[in-house]
Amino acid sequence: MTREVRAADGRTWTVRREINWAKPANAREFEHDMAAGGISGIVMLVLVIMMLLLIVFWTPAGVYIPGWLIWVFLGVLMVLPTQWALARPWTIVAATHEPLETSGEHWVGTVRGMMASRHETTRVARHLARHAVPDDGHGPLQPVY
Repeated sequence: MTREVRAADGRTWTVRREINWAKPANAREFEHDMAAGGISGIVMLVLVIMMLLLIVFWTPAGVYIPGWLIWVFLGVLMVLPTQWALARPWTIVAATHEPLETSGEHWVGTVRGMMASRHETTRVARHLARHAVPDDGHGPLQPVY
């Protein structure tokens, strides 16, 4: 998502967010999925589909399975991949190229979770419109020099 914001001082800022499929592990935030890029998400999706097909094809022909049981099973099966996808880290970037005689300003921060990133992007846009800086020092954005 990309948003153009007119700051209080008249400059135009671009505020965007994007999902990070891979993040280097550090001592504070260790992750178990160490694959690079979107490969780990694809592998997880393929494994879920394979497990579902395995269960469907191994069911004997005379067994009656109620519809609600299938929906409960699918819901339980999709909890972990859904949680994994929703908890990915997101990078939020606020940048301007004004004033033209300088290289402008560039602020970057990381937020964990889709809803938290949406909230933080909205907060950054509002803060820019009111105070002409993306962050007041309490959020995840830091200036990049």
